[in-house]
Amino acid sequence: MKVLIVGGGITGTSLAILLARAGVTVDLAEREPAWSTLGSGITLQGNALRVLRELGVWEQIRNSGYAFDSLGIRTPDGTLMFETQDIKSGGPGLPASLGMYRPDLCAILVDAAERAGARLMLGRTVTSVDPVRFADGTTGEYDLVVGADGIRSSVRRMLGIDIEPRPVGMGAWRAHTRRPKSIERTELMYGGPCYIAGYCPTGPDTIYAYLVEKARDKTTVPTDRLAEMMRALAEPYGGAWDEIKPGITDSTRINYTWFESLLVDRPWNRGNVLLIGDAIHACPPTLAQGAAQCLEDALVLAELLLERGTIDQALFDTFTDRRIDRVRTVVETSLQIAHWQMDPGPDADVPGAMSRIAAMVTETP
Repeated sequence: MKVLIVGGGITGTSLAILLARAGVTVDLAEREPAWSTLGSGITLQGNALRVLRELGVWEQIRNSGYAFDSLGIRTPDGTLMFETQDIKSGGPGLPASLGMYRPDLCAILVDAAERAGARLMLGRTVTSVDPVRFADGTTGEYDLVVGADGIRSSVRRMLGIDIEPRPVGMGAWRAHTRRPKSIERTELMYGGPCYIAGYCPTGPDTIYAYLVEKARDKTTVPTDRLAEMMRALAEPYGGAWDEIKPGITDSTRINYTWFESLLVDRPWNRGNVLLIGDAIHACPPTLAQGAAQCLEDALVLAELLLERGTIDQALFDTFTDRRIDRVRTVVETSLQIAHWQMDPGPDADVPGAMSRIAAMVTETP
C-alpha cells in the first residue's frame, strides 16, 4: 500500500506516524519550505491526549506541556466566581487537559513521523490529485491520497467541493508570553469589552493569553501594532491579567484571527482521494475540540486501513459513518456556544453544552 498525505499539520503527521510504523509506504507533501516555528498555544482535551498516547508521543507531550484537571471562571476584576473539575475524557490515566506551545506539538509529531519511516517532502505543492501531479512537474502513483491540508484545503477544491469556511463573527487575539505563578489552569473571564478574556498554561514558565471580541476588519489591525492594541483591549481586566499585560510587548508573537467554521456533508471522498481533519470539519475553539477531532480522524482512518488492507468505497463509507455524527455534534455545539456568547439569552446553557460534549468524547471514536 502506498499513501500520499497532503498537508503536514497535526492531522497529516499523526496519520503518517500510524501508517508508516505499520509498514505502509507514506509520502507526506507539505507546501511550505520549512516547518513553522510560529504560533501560540493549544489546549488539548483528554480525548486528544488519548490519541497522542496511541501515537507513542505522550511522554514528550507531557514533558513539553502543562497538565491540569480543573477550570476557573472569574469576573473581569479577577474575582473567582466558579471552579469545576473537568471530565477526564481520555480516561483515568490521563489529565483532563494539557496546554502547550503549538510549534512544540508540531515538532514532536514531525520527529515521530520521520522516525516511523514516513518520507516528509517540504516545499512540495500538489497541483492535481487524480492523477497526482506536483508543481515541479513530477507525478506519482498512489493507492490512496489523503487531503489533510486544513480549513482552506486545496485538495477539497481539486475535488470540486465548493464549500468554504464561514466566519462566526468573533475575532481572537492570542499572545504567547511568560506565566505568572498564580496561573495553574485555564481560566475564563466573562464581561468587560470582550466576550472572553482567558489564559492557559503551556509550560513551567509560559502561557498563552487570549481575548475574544467581535470580529473587526483585519485591515484595521496593522501587524506592527498588535502588542499595543492587545494591551489596550486587555486594560480593563485585573487579577492575573495585571501580570500578563506587561509581557505583551512583541508584536511578532501575537496573532489576530477570525473564528471560522466548516462542515462538509458526505461523501468525504471522490474515488481514492479522501478528506480528513480541518479540510472537512472545523469549528471555533469554544470547546477546545478542533485538534482532538483531527487526531481522532487520523486514528480511525489508520485503524480501518490496517484492519482491512484494501481501499474501496466500503472503507470510505465506514470511516464516514464512524466520524460524521461525532464531528457534526462538535461543530454545531461549538457554534451554539459562540452564538450564546455573542447574544446571551434565557436559554443559554454553556456549562450544560460543554458537559454533554465532554461525556460524548469520553467514548472512544
